[in-house]
Amino acid sequence: MRATVVGAGVVGLTTALTLVERGATVALVERSKALGANASWLAGGMLAPFCEGESAPPEVVALGAKAIDWWARRAPGVVRAGTLVVAPPRDTNEIERFAARTSGHERVDEARIAALEPDLAGRFRKGLFFAGEGHVDPRAAMRALAGSLREAGVDLRFGEDGERLAPEAGIVVDCRGFAARPQLPELRGVRGEMIRVRTAEVRLTRTVRFLHPRIPLYVVPRGGGEFMIGATMIESADRGAVTVRSALEMLGAAYALHPAFGEAEILEMSADVRPAYPNNEPRIVERVGRIFVNGFYRHGFLLAPAFADRAAKLAFERAEDRVAI
Repeated sequence: MRATVVGAGVVGLTTALTLVERGATVALVERSKALGANASWLAGGMLAPFCEGESAPPEVVALGAKAIDWWARRAPGVVRAGTLVVAPPRDTNEIERFAARTSGHERVDEARIAALEPDLAGRFRKGLFFAGEGHVDPRAAMRALAGSLREAGVDLRFGEDGERLAPEAGIVVDCRGFAARPQLPELRGVRGEMIRVRTAEVRLTRTVRFLHPRIPLYVVPRGGGEFMIGATMIESADRGAVTVRSALEMLGAAYALHPAFGEAEILEMSADVRPAYPNNEPRIVERVGRIFVNGFYRHGFLLAPAFADRAAKLAFERAEDRVAI
């Protein structure tokens, strides 16, 4: 079977590799001139299905549970250290709310928090530890997938618009995210902003979710003293730069998590738009002769493997239908 995947974000790369692994001849088309010019590049890379159950439906938890093994087989540096959830001492009711909406956690006290993350010792009285979760560096993971595709002989075509493809493109799987909104008008944009910092004064070994009363955030260690702080969720399709308000809120919350973040060096502040359907769950839709895989909202790295598997199965079915005709 011949297939063309449009879009080189995490969903497109994952789908292309899944098709290749099943024996398809694949081309990958991306309108940007290089890898990384999309929302996936700014993601947290959290493989945290149980935590996502706080706001996501059970299917997200079930499908995401397999993601960490998928990434561990295909990308470097997958960290399986779990997720630690804490809240300011005066807002420990947030811990109870989070616990009631999630599963897969153990309750931790001040001593256990200090054992898990010594740099947080004495700062939090109770929290939740999700031992079965982890994270991956999105940029390293995307580079690894692109490298695997090149090694497999996939035709990677950057700087090419995938709006119009020749008939020899074969089955077209469209993974363009919010750029596909003209064909998927039910999509809406959810703006996300992130900050990347570096400090030698904070040492964390796992993702920490901080249930701050004004702006809940997560801090993901990237190694070498770098941390990704994110992310806002703003109902907007504006791809402009990070706003002053968002920067103040995120950095203020990070400072509340650990004051040493106040002396951290800011390496990057970036924003992009994530695609979401009305129910915030991804979908596979067949329209205008294409298979659209879209709507990943905040679950790109978590759900891409499961939906790539579904999309690949459907692509092979449609190829067989064409042969039958």
